[in-house]
Amino acid sequence: MKSKIKELRKERKLSQEELANAVGTTRQTITSIEVGKYTASLVLAYKIARYFKMTIEEVFDFSEVEDE
Repeated sequence: MKSKIKELRKERKLSQEELANAVGTTRQTITSIEVGKYTASLVLAYKIARYFKMTIEEVFDFSEVEDE
């Protein structure tokens, strides 16, 4: 799943470590989400979106998720 986390971080001059600390996860998790190797849990996605004062849909791209 694609996300805008990297772009949002860079706009705000945040390191991966700073974002990770702010949302209660590790830098490695933020890295994995940014490169698309890991899909954030709903709770983590919510925390990240809330941190940036955005909705989950504004931060994460669900266009490739199949409807079931």
